[in-house]
Amino acid sequence: MKKINLFWFRRDLRLTDNAGLFHALKEGLPVLPIFIFDAEILDDLVDKRDARVEFIRNVLQEIHQELLALGSTLDVRFGKPAEVWEKLTTEYDIAQVFTNHDYEPYAIQRDEAIAQHLNSQGIAFKTFKDHVIFEKLEIVKKDGTPYTVFTPYSRKWKEKLLSDLGNVAEHHCSNSTYLQAFPSEKYLENFLKTTAKKIPTLEDIGFKPSAIAFPPKVVAQKTIKDYGENRDFPARNGTSKLGVHFRFGTISIREKARKASLLNDTYLNELIWRDFYAMILANFPHVVGNAFRAKYEAVPWREAEEDFECWCQGKTGYPLVDAGMRELLTTGYMHNRVRMVVASFLTKHLLIDWRRGEAWFAQKLLDFDLASNNGGWQWAAGCGTDAAPYFRIFNPSSQLKKFDKDLSYVKKWVPEYGTTAYPPPMVEHKFARERCLQVYKMALNS
Repeated sequence: MKKINLFWFRRDLRLTDNAGLFHALKEGLPVLPIFIFDAEILDDLVDKRDARVEFIRNVLQEIHQELLALGSTLDVRFGKPAEVWEKLTTEYDIAQVFTNHDYEPYAIQRDEAIAQHLNSQGIAFKTFKDHVIFEKLEIVKKDGTPYTVFTPYSRKWKEKLLSDLGNVAEHHCSNSTYLQAFPSEKYLENFLKTTAKKIPTLEDIGFKPSAIAFPPKVVAQKTIKDYGENRDFPARNGTSKLGVHFRFGTISIREKARKASLLNDTYLNELIWRDFYAMILANFPHVVGNAFRAKYEAVPWREAEEDFECWCQGKTGYPLVDAGMRELLTTGYMHNRVRMVVASFLTKHLLIDWRRGEAWFAQKLLDFDLASNNGGWQWAAGCGTDAAPYFRIFNPSSQLKKFDKDLSYVKKWVPEYGTTAYPPPMVEHKFARERCLQVYKMALNS
């Protein structure tokens, strides 16, 4: 049996500018790429038409076709990672395993267990940074502790990007070594030459096709250039909709950050938010299931099952909220501005626990990312790092007038708006606002 290296695809589903893959292919031994449909994750998915599973399977098929053209193959397995790796180590003579970092608590535990298993058999387990520009404790305050407020973090982030360039005035951050590609595509001939393997179908892993269309990973340059002017208006085609591609790594964050730094600083800031929330999750893992600011655990959330269901289905009587929730149900996407409005409405108007909204988004969003989703919901509820103060409560009617005044977005998703079929507001704004202020104030001052 010939000795080989393995590359484990996870949140990095591409052959180009892939850090871990680059290092694997340059190492010398032939590389067999693998992917594991993780039963520990898939078994928890309630909807067996979950579009994200279909998205992953589609991308794997594309990668597989590219590998077949090279005389190689993609080895795709389904099962619990620990059991899959036991089989892999008996089927192949593995020298080293390469992969990229994953910062979520489950993934960290999984990788530690796999590394231990591999190391016990004399197999090295090597991981690399690929999903973010700066990770963990790469951006810290002067005292070495992590930032918990975005603005100074983003300032330091940009300083570090330029730190290797000497005279800042003569250089642009797009030239930073931190944004330089790992050209894995130059070494594709180093994949193991072997017979083709079959990619499991959705049915093989217990899933079915969805009706959701996936956004393209190519975005018009004009969309990014005009991002600052258009991003808040949900009826405009003003955002990139690249979230699902960032989530599963079908595009390189380094490539997009280089382009953003040249085209639009506002868009670059959105990419910095990704790093910020990934850093928060890595350094403060208690945010999974708990408020970043512990005192907010005292807020007495309402149970209100009927209210929660009305919110989920987009039947609150507030057209901007309802349009956003129905867009989510239909497409797996929701406009960024509207995400803030619907999250504020659930946590402030309805006084329903932010964790319930976070879980609903986790179930429905194509671009669900634990770090960003958690950060966004804690921001809306006032309990997070860079949180909106509890007394900042979005007025859904004012937001509608400001960002969808001609009702283009609302009419697309709520066709019955303006007719007797559309329900009245489920709670009056002034009452909800005063109730929220009173409940938060009592909880935080007790």
